[in-house]
Amino acid sequence: MERKKLLFLVEVAIFSAIGIILDQFSFSLWPQGGSISFVMVPIILMAFRWGLKGGLLTGFLVGLLQTMFGAYIIDPVQGILDYPLAFTVIGFAGLFAGVVKRSLEEGSMKKAAVYITAGVFIGALLRFVCHFLAGVIFFGSGSEGVPAWLFSLGYNGSYMGPAFILTSIVLATLLISVPRVATNRQMTSA
Repeated sequence: MERKKLLFLVEVAIFSAIGIILDQFSFSLWPQGGSISFVMVPIILMAFRWGLKGGLLTGFLVGLLQTMFGAYIIDPVQGILDYPLAFTVIGFAGLFAGVVKRSLEEGSMKKAAVYITAGVFIGALLRFVCHFLAGVIFFGSGSEGVPAWLFSLGYNGSYMGPAFILTSIVLATLLISVPRVATNRQMTSA
């Protein structure tokens, strides 16, 4: 039992660090923030490996670390919405952990791809909602005649849509090619 807890904490730390590193290799569309990156990949992978607790904790740590490494914060509430909360909710992809693992174990790869994509969609959608709300509340004044909600929808959708697609492709390819990556089982040597 203690070994499993230790493994969980080590993986959370490693995958959080990988998330921060992957976020550094991003394609920024806007000078104020919002970029296309692979930051969601390790968060959602932890969500599939460990369920909600793994995804939520990894996402929270990634968001917290981002606030320490150059976050664009104009207000504490906006900072919470755009960073710790936005990345924590990605972990809700863990709601699909059981069906993803079962589909992979059964060898039903098309079914697995659908569930992987659905998990990524939930995580990306919830992250988008956080960014969208922050945009409406705190950045609407920069919309120059466009309603704040429409400006935020376009702004945040311009990078979250591609990020969702890329994350889905990477995770589906990875997990279908190497299904054991979705489990937290130790590999044993013969």
